[in-house]
Amino acid sequence: MRVLCAFPEAMPSSNSRPPACLAPVALILALLLHLSLSSQAGDRRPLPVDRAPGLKEKTLILLDVSTKNPVRTVNENFLSLQLDPSIIHDGWLDFLSSKRLVTLARGLSPAFLRFGGKRTDFLQFQNLRNLAKSRGGPGPDYYLKNYEDDIVRSDVALDKQKGCKIAQHPDVMLELQREKAAQMHLVLLKEQFSNTYSNLVLTARSLDKLYNFADCSGLHLIFALNALRRNPNNSWNSSSALSLLKYSASKKYNISWELGNEPNNYRTMRGRAVNGSQLGKDYIQLKSLLQPIRIYSRASLYGPNIGRPRKNVITLLDGFMKVAGNTVDAVTWQHCYIDGRVVKVMDFLKTRLLDTLSDQIRKIQKVVNTYTPGKKIWLEGVVTTSVGGTNNLSDSYAAGFLWLNTLGMLANRGIDVVIRHSFFDHGYNHLVDQNFNPLPDYWLSLLYKRLIGPKVLAVHVAGLQRKPRPGRVIRDKLRIYAHCTNHHNHNYVRGSITLFIINLHRSRKKIKLAGTLRDKLVHQYLLQPYGQEGLKSKSVQLNGQPLVMVDDGTLPELKPRPLQAGRTLVIPPVTMGFYVVKNVNALACRYR
Repeated sequence: MRVLCAFPEAMPSSNSRPPACLAPVALILALLLHLSLSSQAGDRRPLPVDRAPGLKEKTLILLDVSTKNPVRTVNENFLSLQLDPSIIHDGWLDFLSSKRLVTLARGLSPAFLRFGGKRTDFLQFQNLRNLAKSRGGPGPDYYLKNYEDDIVRSDVALDKQKGCKIAQHPDVMLELQREKAAQMHLVLLKEQFSNTYSNLVLTARSLDKLYNFADCSGLHLIFALNALRRNPNNSWNSSSALSLLKYSASKKYNISWELGNEPNNYRTMRGRAVNGSQLGKDYIQLKSLLQPIRIYSRASLYGPNIGRPRKNVITLLDGFMKVAGNTVDAVTWQHCYIDGRVVKVMDFLKTRLLDTLSDQIRKIQKVVNTYTPGKKIWLEGVVTTSVGGTNNLSDSYAAGFLWLNTLGMLANRGIDVVIRHSFFDHGYNHLVDQNFNPLPDYWLSLLYKRLIGPKVLAVHVAGLQRKPRPGRVIRDKLRIYAHCTNHHNHNYVRGSITLFIINLHRSRKKIKLAGTLRDKLVHQYLLQPYGQEGLKSKSVQLNGQPLVMVDDGTLPELKPRPLQAGRTLVIPPVTMGFYVVKNVNALACRYR
């Protein structure tokens, strides 16, 4: 387009007016500048420019969801939990009967509870009833004596209860336990750094307490057995496992089973390697032990719980699947995002880090589908940072971006279950701290459980990314996932849809709901850090209100903020939230 304009030969005087033809030229240049800036959905907010009368402002992002059929359907227990055997070492297992802990765990049910971790393969079962006589630990004699006496009195009181055994531990007793756990934490870290672990004894009393916690919390226990007990020919020595199986059967405990933890690391941990083929034979041996026991003849079996799928690990998985692919009910692996010794808060906002799971999923699925197409795959023991986590980072609001993206990505890729390490533990990767207070990832998990159903829906967006520049990789800093709303949530009718959105941009983003979502009422559950610490905060607020447990030890009501129908969603910078679109009447969500 050309604009013709005649200019006078002489320069205008200071009080003369500019030519009238300059007005449309200025208007055109302003519009071009506005459109250029609006198309760049980067870290900068578009500058305000004047618009011609009657010209409508373009929405940055248009969002629609396919509502006819789900793209995936995951397990009802998709978000599940893990407890590490280290709770035997530091004494916290004796406090699993705490009313507050049971309440917090019950909030995340239904779910699996995997009892396993680095110390799984150093765990020995002994059919002992009096735990106090066999216990050891740091500290002066008077401390240990008082502590042990309190434990014995607590156990006696629990034995008198019928059904779920719930305890109210005195504050003094909890304080003594925290002192003991703080000393043991140093021992556990030393073991982890050196990759050398001491043996643990799981008594019958301890197993009773573990099962009581799972059962009272509405969790299904998955017990990982010691796979490093080996015969001279390197076959699995099942004597300790058989003793545990017989005791569990006598108590009619409903348990699923695993064998070992990260078998790819056995050479460095004990100097004895176990290849995939041998591990597969060990699983077949375990299956043969379960079948004659009536209560476990049809018990589920999961494995091999390998580590990050590097070349040697894939080789181990390949050998395992050849031998025992049809023996296990789901194939399992583990993932850790960052080295906890070098992590910084901004690492949790890196899109490259959020995407590291994608390639691992592809590698695992390729091997599994080669031998057992359609076999379920689980991610077990997922943690944000290694070596026990990092204080004020892996237990902060910032770590939630990794956790929520993990849930969204895994469900979209068809991973059936993800097990979070750990619900309650030493270190800083847990959901609940040692004062029995929920951390940011707990509240995030609670919202997920309350609002997200197992059916995954396809998301369609327009205007999400700018065009990539040569030599530059454009990665999504705005991540949007969609599911059918949890049908157990009676606040919403079937057919509703829940979006969960992660905004890693330093500017707010506007989303206009289109298609089947247009002009629908939306309930917002926006989760933001609470307090002066910002992203490092261990407290969160929901729609501007801080989230804390009620004084009577119950969970608070999660109140949404209703948004006006047809209103554009405004996502604040560096936040995450859930958005329930009501009364969509989505066909994919109307039936279970």
